[in-house]
Amino acid sequence: MTPTVKAILDKYESDCPGTKANLARMLMQGRLGGTGKMVILPVDQGFEHGPARSFSVNEPAYDPHYHYQLAIDAGLSAYAAPLGMLEAGADTFAGQIPTILKLNSANSWATERDQAVTGSVDDALRLGCSAIGFTVYPGSEHFFDMAEEIRELSLEAKSVGLATVIWSYPRGGELSKAGELALDVGAYAAHMAALLGAHVIKVKLPTDHIEQKEAQKAYENFDASTQAKRVAHVVKSCFNGRRIVVFSGGAAKGSDAVYQDARDIRDGGGNGSIIGRNTFQRPRDEALAMLDRIIRIYKNEE
Repeated sequence: MTPTVKAILDKYESDCPGTKANLARMLMQGRLGGTGKMVILPVDQGFEHGPARSFSVNEPAYDPHYHYQLAIDAGLSAYAAPLGMLEAGADTFAGQIPTILKLNSANSWATERDQAVTGSVDDALRLGCSAIGFTVYPGSEHFFDMAEEIRELSLEAKSVGLATVIWSYPRGGELSKAGELALDVGAYAAHMAALLGAHVIKVKLPTDHIEQKEAQKAYENFDASTQAKRVAHVVKSCFNGRRIVVFSGGAAKGSDAVYQDARDIRDGGGNGSIIGRNTFQRPRDEALAMLDRIIRIYKNEE
């Protein structure tokens, strides 16, 4: 345990030793262990987009073992996936990397902004996971149902010493497409995840757009000119930095953009990246090289 990790854990004042131990497992794992920074590999895109769209560009990625091994060999902090993906490698890779069981999922055919609950806290315990993961869609007509679902699941998880990771993605309702990535909306979504009891909050990197008319006055004197400053605002919105905030890698993009995102997250005080498609859709050697450089950026080595 490093002083940095101890200081992070001290901010979770209501949690039992088991939950703090599981947070520490992730914060002390891999090449960023002890730094307070994290890089997590999420592989839930097969549910969201289908196997061909997710894995055909890098065919070894059809195999769930590929993702476990990629996360381990890259020295990452954790691996997150739905039930079937974790079950398919749970025995082979037991104890080698902390895992996060994604408890709800959607697919690209659905017209509603909602997700089905596809796993349980018992599943997470059976598989040796460190945390559960759950997506909420602030703005959706189903948000209140999703909030009530994660309230119950998080309570159960905390009672048995598991951590909770919330993906908070604003969608639906009166939000415009640009509004889904707006600074005010992203900060609000992150804050809601903190209010829902998340230990780790996953959000998208925000643009400088301000969506809500009611919020525009509050942002009149805010300098949103750089991505690092926008990251800092999102982190501040999560109880003034008292919660771990990681940022999504987003849609597939060029490597230079991925590295710049990591620099901006670091400089803005974010806790790291949860990056999937931008790594596992590349050939393994390229993915490992990319993750190596992201880790070096978070370690202030470049």
